[in-house]
Amino acid sequence: MTTLEHCQALDARDPLRPLRDLFTLPAGVIYLDGNSLGVLPSHVPARVADVVTREWGQDLIQSWNRAGWFDLPRRVGDRIAPLIGAGPGEVTATDTTSINLHKALGAALALAAQRTGDSAADGGPASPPRRRTILSERSNFPTDLYIAEALCRQHGLQLALVDAPQDIAARLAPDVAVLMLTHVNYRTGAMHDMAALTAAAHAAGALAVWDLCHSVGAVPVDLTAAQADFAVGCTYKYLNGGPGAPAFVWAHPRHVSQPWQPLAGWWGHARPFAFTPGYQPAPGIARYQCGTQPIISLSALDAALDVFDAAAPLGGMAALRAKSLALTDLFIALVEALCPGQFTLVTPRAHGQRGSQVCLTPTAALPAGCAYAIVQALIARGVIGDFRAGDDAQPDILRFGFTPLYLSHEDVFHAAHHLQGVLQKQEYTRPEFNQRHAVT
Repeated sequence: MTTLEHCQALDARDPLRPLRDLFTLPAGVIYLDGNSLGVLPSHVPARVADVVTREWGQDLIQSWNRAGWFDLPRRVGDRIAPLIGAGPGEVTATDTTSINLHKALGAALALAAQRTGDSAADGGPASPPRRRTILSERSNFPTDLYIAEALCRQHGLQLALVDAPQDIAARLAPDVAVLMLTHVNYRTGAMHDMAALTAAAHAAGALAVWDLCHSVGAVPVDLTAAQADFAVGCTYKYLNGGPGAPAFVWAHPRHVSQPWQPLAGWWGHARPFAFTPGYQPAPGIARYQCGTQPIISLSALDAALDVFDAAAPLGGMAALRAKSLALTDLFIALVEALCPGQFTLVTPRAHGQRGSQVCLTPTAALPAGCAYAIVQALIARGVIGDFRAGDDAQPDILRFGFTPLYLSHEDVFHAAHHLQGVLQKQEYTRPEFNQRHAVT
């Protein structure tokens, strides 16, 4: 059995240990929910205060030029780019993941239509489109499926869903225009082989659109090496940008200036302050912007990304990934030792197939429907994870996210023992832990 002293010794040797001091961590809390909302970097409030009191309060509208507000989406995008294997000028931080997915998926569908001759070259009637399917998996994050479903309804296409990840490549039939996947599954923590599935999509004549919400900042991502076509992602999870922080969008340089994205707005115009009535898309990734940008939250995100600059000389994403795997391995081992037979591990054990979270579902040894109450009992003890409800096809899930920037091995040790305590004392039976909140 792993001891507390062993975990403390691992922390003493941890080269990433100084990064923990860059965050505001509430006393008495073990935060295992960074895969939903990251912790506040301690220097962000001062940056936000300066934006509000000086840039906005004193310089007012001059700050669009003087403080560089106008270029902030691309500057922040350039800071995200190295974390996802993109180059300078290839990423913009803007809008939400859902809006950006609408843009990227719409652009991908337009490219697919061009490739298959869905529009007659001579200006005559459109020929029947050959590729009319967006392919995804049934367990994808719901908002991604909702966006795809809406685009299908709008354009007379169909959304096809695969139940088993191993069946995705086989379903890449000639009718598929776009393969849309989330790199790390939000429910299970299972991670796709991005390069292999992108190659399979391309071999089948389809484009690949990736959602990086549960991987950026936690696992190494290399969109360029994988030859992905489009990608989107949020910044309030492992990038610690704050609640509702702007998301980002990337398009491969071979595609970026070809299609219009469907949300043509003035910030995506080639000359937004020319105020002409006709739309002319900006070159490059700037065309994926739409309306006026949220400068205060963009500034908070910009400041939050400083922690990755601090991580770079300590080993960067490779070191963060190694620690993430060590923390998740430790949690899995401790839970299986302390709570034998009471949980089934949903997250893959293989390192190459795992993101930075561990997901558990109660076995028949525990009362049916107790997963939510277990999470609430843990939160009352100061161990914050979260819950995802199941249905007839999927079980309820206890989710625990492991952010190596600020979590320690000792945190993991105590979290597993608190879980054991919740079960031994049957705290999940208490009425207050069975009252559902709006956000789970």
